[in-house]
Amino acid sequence: MPPTGTAARSWVVPLAWTAVLLDGFDLVVLGTVLPALLRDHVWGLTPGTASVVSTVGLIGMMLGGLIIGTVTDVIGRRKALIIAVLSFSVCTLLCAFAPGVVVFGLLRFLAGLGLGGCLPTAITLVTEYARKGKGSSATTTVMTGYHVGAVLTALLGISLIPAHGWRAMFVAGSLPALVLVPLMIKYLPESESFERVREVRQAEGKPATDMVAGLFRGGLLRATIAFWVTSFMGLLLVYGLNTWLPEIMRQAGYPLGAALGLLLTLNLGGVAGLLVAGRVADKLGARRSTVGWFVGAAVFLALLSVRLPSAGLYIAVFLTGCFVFSAQVLVYAYIGRTYPDAMRATGLGWSAGIGRIGAISGPILGGALLGAGIAYPWGFYAFAAVGALGAVAVSGVRPGTGSPVPAVSPAAESRPVA
Repeated sequence: MPPTGTAARSWVVPLAWTAVLLDGFDLVVLGTVLPALLRDHVWGLTPGTASVVSTVGLIGMMLGGLIIGTVTDVIGRRKALIIAVLSFSVCTLLCAFAPGVVVFGLLRFLAGLGLGGCLPTAITLVTEYARKGKGSSATTTVMTGYHVGAVLTALLGISLIPAHGWRAMFVAGSLPALVLVPLMIKYLPESESFERVREVRQAEGKPATDMVAGLFRGGLLRATIAFWVTSFMGLLLVYGLNTWLPEIMRQAGYPLGAALGLLLTLNLGGVAGLLVAGRVADKLGARRSTVGWFVGAAVFLALLSVRLPSAGLYIAVFLTGCFVFSAQVLVYAYIGRTYPDAMRATGLGWSAGIGRIGAISGPILGGALLGAGIAYPWGFYAFAAVGALGAVAVSGVRPGTGSPVPAVSPAAESRPVA
């Protein structure tokens, strides 16, 4: 039986945060090991083959969001999150022993399935245990784990790869599951919202199916399409900028060292933005805040096309990170407030899954602009236009659509989650 009670609830955020941190590991681990793989001609890997492997992993994450997000509304949040963490950790470990690029790519795809399902499931669980009126800040707090994982992985690669080789990175990435999974089995509770839904289904004899079709019924059609388009735009920005910002700035005449420093500044801004954005959304509402954050992303991306003095440039990049990375997380928070209990994870999973198409498209867009020699300044104008389209898309969600997140219990409401 899943653990219950106030003590069990206190484990929800730490365990979900750690699971999302491991998702952040995957964000940068391939980029961390690729220089070593290409330098040593491992498996005869070329930049083109490496791009295929990267894309295959993202496709796995897309399908994982669609499949596991939906399954979560059938089997429960607790079980789905444990399965997701266990599956991607095992596949990550096996990557260290891959005999060739085909097997390596297959394992990256399979790991992506678990990783893609981890994020929407963790957000769903945290949202349903959040104190009343604090759902947005709970979501953004848990998502800081994503960026912390990315930063820690980059630092780990600096120390681990020269001493122990690229395979050690995948072993290190799988080891936390040895602690995390047993802790989740012992302490992670099931969502009380899901338990209520399951009891109603059993009492009425209704099967736990047809959640995907439910995303388009009951006045949710417009919201669902708007969330999908917005997630596509949001993840296009995140992955496009993380992939190409250093090279675009180098084309603008900045030295490579400064360009890499700007990438670090962008991600630090992302963490700061997450800490602020959720609290703003709790006060002003998810819809208004999400639209505002995409508008802010568009404004500061356009500003990067202007040659600024050094201090002004770093401030502009920091603020760009604040808006770009938080905007998509606010979309997840807004989704959590829009869909009813019975299909919340499905809504999050499908939005995240469709968004992964944007994650694939972002690096392609940046690469095309660089190949054409117009990445600076037109790359920033293009990304700014994407941010503006995200604002327009999310504004298409009608205020009051769906049902609000219910309070789970008096005990849960009295406990600060985030």
